[in-house]
Amino acid sequence: MDATDRNASVTSADVRTQLAYKNRWRNLLHNPKLIVIAFFASFGGFEYGYQQGVLGQSLVMHRFVDNFPSVVKSSSATGWLTSILQLGGIIGSLSAGVFGLGVGTFSGVGPLYNAELSAPELRGLLVSFYQFATILGIMLSFWIGYGSNNIGGTGEWLVKKGRDQKALETLSYLRKLPTEHELIQIEYKEIKAEALFEQRNFEKNFPNLAAKEKGNIWVREFAQYYQIVRTWDNFKRVATAWLVMFFQQWSGIDAIIYYASNVFQSLGLTGGTQALLATGVTGVVFFVSTLPAMAIIDKVGRKPMLHVGSVVMFVSMVIAGIVVAKFRHDWKAHADAGWVAVAFIWIYVGAFGATWGPVSWTLVSEIFPLSIRAKGASIGASSNWVNNFAVAFFVPPMFEGWAWGTYIFFSVFLAAGIAWVHFCLPETKGATLEEMDRVFKSRTGEEDSIMLAEARREIGLNMTLENDAIKAVEHGEQFAGEKKGSHVEVV
Repeated sequence: MDATDRNASVTSADVRTQLAYKNRWRNLLHNPKLIVIAFFASFGGFEYGYQQGVLGQSLVMHRFVDNFPSVVKSSSATGWLTSILQLGGIIGSLSAGVFGLGVGTFSGVGPLYNAELSAPELRGLLVSFYQFATILGIMLSFWIGYGSNNIGGTGEWLVKKGRDQKALETLSYLRKLPTEHELIQIEYKEIKAEALFEQRNFEKNFPNLAAKEKGNIWVREFAQYYQIVRTWDNFKRVATAWLVMFFQQWSGIDAIIYYASNVFQSLGLTGGTQALLATGVTGVVFFVSTLPAMAIIDKVGRKPMLHVGSVVMFVSMVIAGIVVAKFRHDWKAHADAGWVAVAFIWIYVGAFGATWGPVSWTLVSEIFPLSIRAKGASIGASSNWVNNFAVAFFVPPMFEGWAWGTYIFFSVFLAAGIAWVHFCLPETKGATLEEMDRVFKSRTGEEDSIMLAEARREIGLNMTLENDAIKAVEHGEQFAGEKKGSHVEVV
């Protein structure tokens, strides 16, 4: 191409661009998918902006300053805390196109993608979506931080920090009742009694540490973790919480959630779009199935829900495995069989969402006596993450090497879970947190109850106050604040 042809070509492109620029808004109106695509391609900018805003704000938020004073006072620690996101971003942006590392990859790929999909007259508009999304994330994080900072601590946290008046004001604000109301006073004193109980329990179990390290929160925290495994009664509950999450994870749910698109492609759903659509349906099924479970869990009970859910999930996994074993070598000729397998995976996900999902977290939170409740629940949650990691790590090679055997593998764990729930897991429906000794045929909470009763008497919780609170509830006075419009400002 000679110079004349090149100049003519450039001139032609300029003319076309100029004409298209004049009609750019009309073009976008008739082709809105460009905006939608650009927005989703820029969503990494939103995540980046949100993280930027949160990191800076955390340094002045009340709870962060109270809990991490050494970080706030150290300029080097502050620098590391704030800059660590940027370090990851540097690596991620340089590695974009090779492998992805968080928001850094988004910053490299997002704008580039928008530039390549854009016509010249729209390139500036569509590429700037990345910065728009970033600023949107920053703005929202600032306002969320402002709102969160003014929420204040819970009554329990404030009492443990010695801020009793603020605890009363917080309870008053949350219940919409004046601070002197019987229900506010009894709730406040119950919290005070529990805080005193925790202190006395630590002094009883670790007298030397209590005397030597008084006020050292780290020593107390680690000692309470040790307390969890000191007695058989405590260990039984910890083991129950750990096994609940073990069987929840090895039911295979996160194998489906993490690798849903790959699973659906392996079942013959050709093309990424069809597999992603099936994955989207999976999310909807998961969400919808959880809602009724929340409404019936306290009526039906924990064990019946786990039994039904496990059986439905087991049958679904076995059928999916049989279908895969029989037809996986020729999905094109057996497309209907592929959809049958997909349908049973949806049934499986729905059964989990309606049973194991909400029930497992409920059990972990309710089975421990007061003295080890927080630490015991944290051990149960850690089981979720440990087994979640194992499932996420081992499942891809399992699907590749075992194919249909992966479904049978998880069905075996489901069968074991059914047996464990039936023979080992007690029913906790209707039991108060303090009545779990009866449920577990344990004596761990008996001494806790005695010590707590002593703390309650010392704080001033007596039958007169209890009866006044009961009468207030019977007369519907917990709603009086709504009628009178009482409000206590918590700053």
